[in-house]
Amino acid sequence: MHVSLTPELESRVKAKVESGLYNNASEVIREALRFMDTHEDWVHEVKLARLREQLKVGTDQLDSGEGIAIESKAALDSLFDDIKS
Repeated sequence: MHVSLTPELESRVKAKVESGLYNNASEVIREALRFMDTHEDWVHEVKLARLREQLKVGTDQLDSGEGIAIESKAALDSLFDDIKS
């Protein structure tokens, strides 16, 4: 298998090997993948919690009357255009 890394990531891998903690680049990549597997559920939960916080803010705003009534597709398109710019 061949993996392409950006110059920055390649530099980081080389620095880990040069530090003496790893014998070669493969060990660095294997360790990174093990770390990712170990923490994948935690990262998912953090992202989900953040999304829930954002949804709560939005529903609170709607409940307090801060929502915007969209009466037509043209109005929705205009809102999206405003958000993009």
